Amino acid sequence: MTSQPPHDVPAQGSTLREILAFDDSGTLRLLLAPAGQDVTVRGVVFGDEEGAQAAEACAVLAVGPPVSSAGAVAPVREAARRGACAVVLRETEGASPAPEVLAAAEESGLALLVRAAWADWTGTAALLRSALAYAGTGRAGEPSGEPDGTAGGLSALASAIAEYTGGAITIEDTRFRVLAHSATRPEADGVRRSTILGGRVPEWRVAELRRSGILHALWTSRDVIHRPAQGDSPERLIIAVRSGPEVLGSIWVAADGRSLSPQAPDALRRAAEVAAPHLVGHRLRESAAVRRRDHALRGLLYGRGDQRTHAWSLGLSPDAPCAVLIAERAGDVRPSADRTLDVLALQATSYRSTVLVLRERERLLILLPVGNAQDRDAARMARELDALAASLPAGVPVRVGAGSVVASALTASASFEEAALVVRVLRERERRGPAEGEPRRATAAELGPSLDVLRVLDAVRPLWEQGSGPVHDLVRADLAAGGELVRTLAAYLDVSGDVARAAQRLVLHPNTLRYRLRRAKERFGVDIDDPDTRLLLTLAVRLTPGV
Repeated sequence: MTSQPPHDVPAQGSTLREILAFDDSGTLRLLLAPAGQDVTVRGVVFGDEEGAQAAEACAVLAVGPPVSSAGAVAPVREAARRGACAVVLRETEGASPAPEVLAAAEESGLALLVRAAWADWTGTAALLRSALAYAGTGRAGEPSGEPDGTAGGLSALASAIAEYTGGAITIEDTRFRVLAHSATRPEADGVRRSTILGGRVPEWRVAELRRSGILHALWTSRDVIHRPAQGDSPERLIIAVRSGPEVLGSIWVAADGRSLSPQAPDALRRAAEVAAPHLVGHRLRESAAVRRRDHALRGLLYGRGDQRTHAWSLGLSPDAPCAVLIAERAGDVRPSADRTLDVLALQATSYRSTVLVLRERERLLILLPVGNAQDRDAARMARELDALAASLPAGVPVRVGAGSVVASALTASASFEEAALVVRVLRERERRGPAEGEPRRATAAELGPSLDVLRVLDAVRPLWEQGSGPVHDLVRADLAAGGELVRTLAAYLDVSGDVARAAQRLVLHPNTLRYRLRRAKERFGVDIDDPDTRLLLTLAVRLTPGV
């Protein structure tokens, strides 16, 4: 009995040849196709799903051993047993496919594909399902096609919006690259002309929009934004294109030499809904390239792999100076925290076309190429990101740390390491109770000594954890009893032995504090007046979590 295709893929499916044509990112590579490339693929399933799941005429994603391992023979045979027409294994860089795996696929009649090492399974599944979905709309094999099959796609949509609004249209992605535009009239203003000719909004214009608050309103509003005519710049209407909470891009309407229609705002709202699936298709086509970019950016920041190759992949000159910033949410677990980081990412990418952003779970990693030795750019951007987060409706605070400017993109990991230390210092200060109005942003230059202390603590931590002696005995015994004495010592050492100030900080009588210090010596033999002991105690309390 023929099963229904999984994951709501259209029943007619697509051929393997069409899927490979759709993949212009290099995510998939065909190793062999015993039944030819015109075999029909009707769906996508994961190899680790229940064995009873239908896989007839499907591509199975085998998430286990790589193609270079003989252990991949079993998932290939299992996919064939379930009626699959193709199996996808992960590739290992520099390793050849195992002969046993090739033989198993040949014997089973399965097409054998490999997933690029830089890709992931989620993205690979999305790619395959997108290819099948496009096939279902009659656009198979044409990656530039649009999801709804409208002739002309975004260009036709831009022309239709122009007709209904009476203005000149540009449809842009979140990096202000022009995806489509309507015909340009002779009366078009200079901004529109330079935007169309350059394929993106000029950076000076983006900076102006940021300063005026238009970008803030665009990324946070769900309605039409009106910008009155200003000098040579005509009246404009703008709306963000969204898919649920996610911003996909924007539509701009300019009154070039004529008045906009009174119905233009309503037409623009409807257009944003119609444009959403088009921009989703655009986003899908870019997703594999984005994953490759993220792989290269992560390698550059974490110092993994060939740094020159990573820089080349990102379009960075090895000699270009740069700085790294880290923006992380400040301990807030509300849903608005994730939204804040999303908006911050948009703000960062619009700051300059060369800025690269990597989103991790609770933070953004931002690589800022610094042209012409503008060594203040990182600090300025940190302030802008911090201010944007603070101004968001129901916004949550973020910490922003900026590393020093380094002379080459090949040493970006050094700036990243500094930015991470800056954020750690800010986090520790907040935990101890920051002073009123203390900013949640800083640069490495502003926190130099604090960063050096963190480096020292990180270096001595293994020695401390393996050590023993009176100070170790005191810390371990007191933490087991609640940590009162350790907290007392920490406060005393933080104020350089000033009993009155330490007692005030702990809300104690000074005599109570003196008693506790005597107890440290009488019970554990820890003489706080000895310089070496005092240094070891200082390290111990700084290495103790929660103190």
